[in-house]
Amino acid sequence: MVESLNTKVDLSIDATSFMGLSEYGKIMVGDHAFEFYNNRSAEKYIQIPWEEVDVVIASVIFGGKWIPRYAIRTKKNGTFTFSSKEPKKVLRAIREYIPEERLVRSLSFFQVIKRGVKAKFAGSK
Repeated sequence: MVESLNTKVDLSIDATSFMGLSEYGKIMVGDHAFEFYNNRSAEKYIQIPWEEVDVVIASVIFGGKWIPRYAIRTKKNGTFTFSSKEPKKVLRAIREYIPEERLVRSLSFFQVIKRGVKAKFAGSK
């Protein structure tokens, strides 16, 4: 059986992990780590200690009215992408343990296109 890294849980909510195929489960935000546990399989879980978190990236749409998904980039193990029923609650709970300057917005669709166009014309000189 898997043991939680947390001694106190601030938030537990239904969520989806996008590591390979989507997996449904629960996110737990606690005093020591961010954790995802799969509903069906006890062997499939993700535990990210707060010391390991580099940046939390949120995809913000419609001026903050909708946050479809967010990602946690770690210092060593890459990026983990999640979505949940109430992402604003999750991000507020994460904000208690991660400084606000390490919570960032992802680029919008048009920002990505604009950067691509600039890079194409800058490289053709």
